Amino acid sequence: MQLLQKNLEQIEVAVADNAVALVLRVLDTPSGPDLDLLREFAAAHRVRLYLQPGGLASVRELQADTQLPQAACGAAAPQGGPALHYRLPRFGLQLEFAPTDFIQINATVNEILVARAVELLELTPASSVLDLYCGIGNFTLALAQAAGRVVGVEGEATLVERARHNARCNNVSNAEFHAADLGQAPEAGVPWVRQAYTHVLLDPPRVGALGMLATIARLEPRRVLYISCHPGSLARDLAVLVHEHGFTLKAAGVLDMFPHTAHVESLALLTGVA
Repeated sequence: MQLLQKNLEQIEVAVADNAVALVLRVLDTPSGPDLDLLREFAAAHRVRLYLQPGGLASVRELQADTQLPQAACGAAAPQGGPALHYRLPRFGLQLEFAPTDFIQINATVNEILVARAVELLELTPASSVLDLYCGIGNFTLALAQAAGRVVGVEGEATLVERARHNARCNNVSNAEFHAADLGQAPEAGVPWVRQAYTHVLLDPPRVGALGMLATIARLEPRRVLYISCHPGSLARDLAVLVHEHGFTLKAAGVLDMFPHTAHVESLALLTGVA
C-alpha cells in the first residue's frame, strides 16, 4: 500500500449507530492492489470506507463505488450500503446522514442537549419556532414534537435536503426547511423571515451568529436559546442581544460534549422584551 501512503492526505471518522465510516482523502486514485487491500481492511475491522479524490461531491463508498446514498428511509441505496444514522430514543427519532455531514461528536451528550433545549424553550402547540443553523434536523425534529410549527434554516443545501429527508422518514409534517446564507442578515422579503415566531433556537459554528442578531431581534421572539461550541463568540453575541436589542439573559450552562479536552458546549437562554 505504498502508493496510498504517499497520497493519503487525511482520514475523517464518522461514527453512526449502525456503522463506523472512514473517509479517506486521496490525492490520486488508489491502484487495484491498494483497493483490494482496503476492502480487506474494511471487512476485517467492520468499517465502511469512502474515498474522496476531490471535493465533497467526489466522495464514494469503496465497496459499492457509488455516490453517497439518499435512499428510501432506512433502506440501502442502489448498489450502496444502508444510510448511516443515529437515534434520539427519547423522541423516537432516527436521523440519517452522510459521512461528511456535520453531526454532534458525542451521541450521548447530544441527546441530553436536545432534550434540555426542548425543556428550556417551554414549547406548546401554539409555539412557532425558528431553528437557525439547523443542519440535518438534529434539534428541529425534536422541537416539532412539542411545537405547532418549526422552520429550520441552514447554509448548506445538501444538509437542508437531508433534513427534509429525515422529516419525511420520521413522519414529521409540521417542520419546513430553507437554505440561506446565515453569515449575513437576510433580506426582509425572504419567505421564512416574513413569518412570525414565538421562539428561536440557534446553534451556529465557532464564528458565532453576529450577522443574524438584528434579524432575531426584529422577529421579537419570547424566548431565544443560543447553543455554542465557542464561549468567546457566544459571549460577544449575548452582549449584543442584551445591550443593543433588549433581551434578558435568564440562564446559562455548559455540557461536557468534548471529554478530556478544553472545549465545552454552552447554552444560554434569553427572554425577549416584555
